[in-house]
Amino acid sequence: MPTSAAPLDRVRWPVRTERLSLRPATEGDVDVTWRYRNVEEVARYIGYAPATLTEYREVFSHPDRLGKTLIVEAHGEVIGDLMLAVHNAWAQREVAEQARDVQAELGWVLDPSYGGQGYATEAVAELIRICFEELGLRRVTASCFADNKASWRLMERLGMRRETHTLRESLHRSGAWLDGMGYALLADEWRARA
Repeated sequence: MPTSAAPLDRVRWPVRTERLSLRPATEGDVDVTWRYRNVEEVARYIGYAPATLTEYREVFSHPDRLGKTLIVEAHGEVIGDLMLAVHNAWAQREVAEQARDVQAELGWVLDPSYGGQGYATEAVAELIRICFEELGLRRVTASCFADNKASWRLMERLGMRRETHTLRESLHRSGAWLDGMGYALLADEWRARA
């Protein structure tokens, strides 16, 4: 059963796929991740878009952030980052211990100059594999603005099931209330596809 103490520490890093290498982020990754996270087409959809590198460095380097961030590399170059936030499932009090650290929220950001080559699909597919095979989780979720078609199409390509489509429930920094999409995948669903 997974434990709350540093889930990423239970994985042997780096993890390699056919073309990519995944590893935990370090404070040394601030500048290279800022390079693509500061691009307007990326910043438009992420939850927080600091205005300056100094502000970003403070957020990125916080232990809570570093503890759930993975770096994606291709050919030795950083091309994106992933989020893996392990947490408890909701449970009634009598069985709450059995719901501890059994699911995760996933997130991803890819440098747009590497888009259209299948890197995001490869990286997130591996992240899902890590969740189910190495961390023993039972469920993963991910969400995005409905306007972020690239993100929800990626979820669908990976076999995630759309569970929610909310109407104007997410306040965007532009001031507009936007629709949201929520997806999930259970370990047994993933195993059946594999």
